[in-house]
Amino acid sequence: MYDFSSAPSREHSNAEKYALRQELFGTEDVLPAWVADMDLPTPPFVLEAVQQRLKHPIIGYEEFPKSAKEAQIAWIRDHHDKTFNPQNILYSHSVVASMSVAIEAFSQKGEEVLYLSPVYPPFFKQIARNGAKGVKSALRKKSDGSYTFDFDDIRKKITPKTKLLLLCNPHNPVGRAWSKEELSELLHICKANDVVVFSDEIHSDLVFAPHKHTPFSSLDGAQEITISAFGVGKTFNMAGFAISTVAIENETLLKRYKAVYDAIHFAQGAVLSHVAFEAAYTQGAMWLKELKAHLWHNYTLLADALKPYEDLIRLTPLEATYLAWLDCSAMGMRDKTLREWFVHKAKLGLNAGISFGKEGSGYMRLNFAVSTQQMDAIIKRLRKGLDAYQLGRV
Repeated sequence: MYDFSSAPSREHSNAEKYALRQELFGTEDVLPAWVADMDLPTPPFVLEAVQQRLKHPIIGYEEFPKSAKEAQIAWIRDHHDKTFNPQNILYSHSVVASMSVAIEAFSQKGEEVLYLSPVYPPFFKQIARNGAKGVKSALRKKSDGSYTFDFDDIRKKITPKTKLLLLCNPHNPVGRAWSKEELSELLHICKANDVVVFSDEIHSDLVFAPHKHTPFSSLDGAQEITISAFGVGKTFNMAGFAISTVAIENETLLKRYKAVYDAIHFAQGAVLSHVAFEAAYTQGAMWLKELKAHLWHNYTLLADALKPYEDLIRLTPLEATYLAWLDCSAMGMRDKTLREWFVHKAKLGLNAGISFGKEGSGYMRLNFAVSTQQMDAIIKRLRKGLDAYQLGRV
């Protein structure tokens, strides 16, 4: 039903990944594959719903609709086997904003917030900005290049000052869909130490079979300590609508969270965002199924393209997200040099792995949520750069 083979150009649309090329990479001559939105059209049924709403000439204050909440609740129930109550769900304009509220609500200045590295940079940046002390536990890399939690290190890092753990579930950038067993062990540790868990589940719909997303709050007993963040931004390429939600089932946690949330005055969001949000969750199942097939095809194209260069770049096994985690350590470059090589030799604008924490040193993150046509262009540039690199070593 949906064609992902090509897409309209975003070159002159004020899209962040294009508008910031000169500032970030020092040149316009790069194909950007960094910031985590898609170079694919937002679903037509979302745009049609917005167009229909615009037939009414008044765009004023609105409440976040009960029907929109119910649409998300049904989606999470049907896709992830977890049911929330409407009264436990709050509007938010972004997961990062929701995380910042959680940090302020559950930690005081000087108290500790644990995060698992490498990870999406706002995790550790927001801790510092809110005056808490960030404590890092490095993910453990396995022999196949995939990652898991280092439970011994997590236990070691938790102290009586540790009040909150920030969990990326599924994980950005390493592409893990954490198993129920892994999450259960993490829950056991946190409950034993009275640590609240903020679970960022923005990538929850982008998990590839046979893997499955396990909402942290779906685990037995997790409802007592969990703040869950969900949204349509990644799933349906709707970041520009600035709408997500927070689900908190424990009344004590909800009261503490809302004290900060209300003080900031999040309000109820934008009229057109409400409409788009509800349309995505009520009409998006088939679109998502076809999108995931397309994304997996792009990933396999990338994997096949990199096979001749395995002595230079290894592709981390992927279970979730549309973000490829490239182990470039065998190229033997410092992080700054590696980033410049991708910009000037491969002519690609990627995220430097070091920006996700020192555990990302030697890595680059590539966003493959693009059309087939653009994926071919990315691969062509990457191959050309790697061929030249290999010739230079001879």
